[in-house]
Amino acid sequence: MSRDSKKRGRGSRTHGGGTQKNRRGAGHRGGRGDAGRKKHEAKNHPELGKTGFKRPQKVVDDVDVSNVGDIDRSIETLVERGVAEETDDGYTVDASALGVDKVLGSGQVRNTLTVHADDFSDSAVEKIESAGGEVVVTSDEDETEEEE
Repeated sequence: MSRDSKKRGRGSRTHGGGTQKNRRGAGHRGGRGDAGRKKHEAKNHPELGKTGFKRPQKVVDDVDVSNVGDIDRSIETLVERGVAEETDDGYTVDASALGVDKVLGSGQVRNTLTVHADDFSDSAVEKIESAGGEVVVTSDEDETEEEE
């Protein structure tokens, strides 16, 4: 308590602390520390106990994805890096060389693309083919080679 606040409280019985009973112990505060976190102070604390569900690591497949719009937008850079090559009728892109397992359909396709990848979303197939391109699923090629 500073000197001014003591001075302000002179002449009053409680110095601004309410009734005299309010300043006895911690009862007026509802307890000390985390007291009441299960009941009357629950709104001020995070939930008690475990929440949610975490899948076992051996069941989780880590799939690296890329959008077809990103591939189309950066096609010139990909050609320079040697990941894609320019052909007579457009561009051929190997998504596995990009580190991509699945191609998703977000974005616009302005170039004619032939994309080789393990998996495609339906919207990615639709956009690539509507721009005159072609979709090649590489995991199917691997399976047919193994069978022969």
